[in-house]
Parts: sequence; C-alpha cells; structure tokens
Amino acid sequence: MAPMPARSLAACVGLFAAVCAAQTLPPPNGLLLVAKPGLLDPNFRRTVVLVTQTEDASTVGVILNRPLREPITRFLPDEPAAANYKDRVFEGGPVMRRVVVALFESDTLPSAPAFHVLRGLWLTMHPRNIRELLADSGRRYRLFSGFSGWAPGQLESELARDGWYVLPADVETVFRRSTEGMWEELLRKAVAPRPSTDRGASPSFAGCLVCERRPGETESPASAGL
Repeated sequence: MAPMPARSLAACVGLFAAVCAAQTLPPPNGLLLVAKPGLLDPNFRRTVVLVTQTEDASTVGVILNRPLREPITRFLPDEPAAANYKDRVFEGGPVMRRVVVALFESDTLPSAPAFHVLRGLWLTMHPRNIRELLADSGRRYRLFSGFSGWAPGQLESELARDGWYVLPADVETVFRRSTEGMWEELLRKAVAPRPSTDRGASPSFAGCLVCERRPGETESPASAGL
C-alpha cells in the first residue's frame, strides 16, 4: 500500500479535531475490510480492519486483530489514569503509530470530536475523550496504537486489484475478547455463498464506491461504499 499523501493525511488528522460539531448524531458509517490471502503488504497481511469514511472521502480505521505486547503506559507515560486500562493495546495501523486511538461505546455525542462508526460506536484520537475513558471503569472501549488511512480513491484502487473482502461491521466483532482466529473466521464468512441481495457492504454507508465481486459475477454498482 502506498503511503497516504501528506495533504490527505493532514486533512484526515484535522477531521479528528473538527468532526461531530452537529447537535444530532451522525449516521453509522462503518465496514469491515478482510485482507484476501493474496494481499502481501506487511502492514495489512491477514488483517481485519474496521473503517469509516471521512468528510473529504478519505478512509480511516483501525486493525482489529493485532494485539501488542506493550502496555498502555508505554504510549501514555504521563497519564496517571492509563494504569486503569487492563485490556491489550492493539496495532491500529501504520499511520502515526505512537498516537493512541480509541474505539468506544456511547449513546450520546462525546465531549470531544469523534467519528460515529456504528450505532453507539465511536472512533477518536482526541486526548479529552481518551482521558474520560481511562477514568471511567464502566465504559466499554479499546485502545490502539496508530491508525490506518487511505487517501480518496486509494482504497477503491486496492479493491479493484482484488486486495480486500468487504463485510458488514458489528460491535461484538469490534470488542471480541480474543482476536485469535478472527481473520480466518471472517475470511470463511466472506467467501461463503450468500444471497445476491447481500453484497457484503453495510447500507449505512452513503455513496456508491465499492462493489464486492465473486467469481463469475459481473461488476455492478455497490449498494454502499467507502
């Protein structure tokens, strides 16, 4: 995968600080990317990536199945509440690897900017949100080191080159306690026969940018895209 252009990366990071200014909840906007066996890029080989589309048509997300051995205190050494986090930190992707990103549940707008990925599920790198999560033992969330990012049109090119399967996303997969075997399981699900009305893309996405094809299928517009 080619590096995300600096201008697009800057726009993507800026969106983390500007999104969700509206007073009503934005619509869910998330899908799972499952790396096909032929995708050999070490950044994404055998990965499952939860992605969402930004306002400038870039795509950002986090890898769900790469837990790290490093404790959260290695990433947040000056945050006393970091010791409250008992889960593993996961490798979110190759962009800004030392920046902490959080996926968390909330039925209301977070106090600081965040992307609404699925109903009640948010993605953020804003320090205020992360501090609040660390201070609240009753919240369900997961922390990542860095994130994954694609410039506008870049992911579509990878899909056209047959690099990914596309599946609907759900909260239980995101917070699965053990991610061992996740890629193999979702790979089997992606290649299993399914009704023609199920194209493997979530209808919550606005736009018509990706289409998952199977052997023998003709290309047609997807009902939803990235």
